[in-house]
Amino acid sequence: MTTQPVVEIRGISKHFGEGLARVDALRDVSLDVFPGTVIGLRGPSGSGKSTLLNVIGCILEPNSGSMRLSGELVYDGKWLRPDLRSLRLEKIGFIFQSHNLLPFLNAWENVAVARTLAGANLAQAKERALELLTYLGVERRQDAMPGELSGGEAQRVAIARALANDPRIILADEPTAALDSQRAGKVMDLLRKVAAERDAAVIVVTHDEKIFDRFDQIHSLRDGVIEGTAENRRP
Repeated sequence: MTTQPVVEIRGISKHFGEGLARVDALRDVSLDVFPGTVIGLRGPSGSGKSTLLNVIGCILEPNSGSMRLSGELVYDGKWLRPDLRSLRLEKIGFIFQSHNLLPFLNAWENVAVARTLAGANLAQAKERALELLTYLGVERRQDAMPGELSGGEAQRVAIARALANDPRIILADEPTAALDSQRAGKVMDLLRKVAAERDAAVIVVTHDEKIFDRFDQIHSLRDGVIEGTAENRRP
């Protein structure tokens, strides 16, 4: 049986502006990301990495092409879902360079809020939050406020929040840029654990060369085009 991609994009293009002011951020990009894999997107500033991540995250609308997420055709020349917010809540977890935790909520509350937005009651959301904080090894910090967490702890809480609704797709934008080599490695090992154990696809935009060995594939972008793909062979 052939494994189907969790993310499948075909001929995606995105431009900003028109006429002489037009900038082609993505040009006819096609990409498959399979369950259980962690891929990196690298390239110079302006190469299209973040644009591609935001298209996959259903934040930016492409100008052409098609996209399937978890087997559902969600874009084919236009969005096929009227409510993109619900689509993101169902299918996608986001992790950012800055953890973006809400400063007035403690660790478990920051995770639970994603679950409540998807319709869970508070008791269910708290149970799920504590389960994820335990899974990621920060359960002892469940009552800590964001300002009381170390950088590595805060990023783990942010990963827990991204997993709150069991998404098959995890999108991370420079998640290790603010971390030292040891903490960056631990975050990437956690993302690999999530991909393997939850059958998820993890896509990471990064400039961070110290984590390149943690990817199954690294796609290099330049001028809106994937110009090369490197495979990391694993036992």
